[in-house]
Amino acid sequence: MHGKRNGNRPKRITSWHLIGAQLAVFRAAAKMTQGGLANLLGVSEETVASIEQGRRPLKMDLAVKLDHLLDTKQALQTAVEKVPTREKFPAIAQDLVDHEREALTLLSYQSQAVPGLLQTEEYARAVFASLYPPLEQDELEQWVVGRLDRQKVLTRKPPLMANFIMEESVLHRPIGGPEVLRRQIKHLRDCAEMPSLGLQVMPTQREEHAGLDGSMVLLETPDHDLLAYVEGQSVSFIHDDLDKVSVLHQKYGMLRSQALSPKESMRLLDELLGE
Repeated sequence: MHGKRNGNRPKRITSWHLIGAQLAVFRAAAKMTQGGLANLLGVSEETVASIEQGRRPLKMDLAVKLDHLLDTKQALQTAVEKVPTREKFPAIAQDLVDHEREALTLLSYQSQAVPGLLQTEEYARAVFASLYPPLEQDELEQWVVGRLDRQKVLTRKPPLMANFIMEESVLHRPIGGPEVLRRQIKHLRDCAEMPSLGLQVMPTQREEHAGLDGSMVLLETPDHDLLAYVEGQSVSFIHDDLDKVSVLHQKYGMLRSQALSPKESMRLLDELLGE
């Protein structure tokens, strides 16, 4: 990358855009307004508008109601069932998944939970079950499947060169219960042996900390462009502005120097496992 990009990415056309457009056609054919359909469904007019514009995924229970109301012979249910796993995530998360799949390098810092790419299935399920408002059960399971599918990037060829930094407090937070956490820590210890993966723990007692602004994921694309994914409460976005990404790389470099080394981190994991 050279200098700043304008950040104007082409609009992503997803399955949700196509399903939304399909719904709009069915609704118009039934001579209904968005408001009228919303009243019949018991949702807001904005919800219907968002679905038709592809900004909001169509949930299966709503698809069933719509097929019944619009007499569309399960067309919307079938469309929702066929949505690719990766598109069941929010749009920005889809971008992250796409970039992860092709990335040359990945640098991750997480402060609240084990990084998604390193989570066990039961830990991931417990993480998603902790979200509020709660996910519907079928949506939760879809997210778990999507998370496990993402992890294939760690065993691909050529390998993704990755480094993960996480807070020591994450290793003491019993998400899913003590046994789920213990098996998760054992999985982290196994991952730490992978030659293309670095794992570091940020000690809770460390006085200096360069990552207090929150979690981040830094990616290098096959074209050697640098991207940064950051997220917070209901907000997530991808930076491709070189100046902003450069600052985050500087922060990550400082985090690596402040965290335990990979060998020290493995020893800490061993201690937690009693080995």
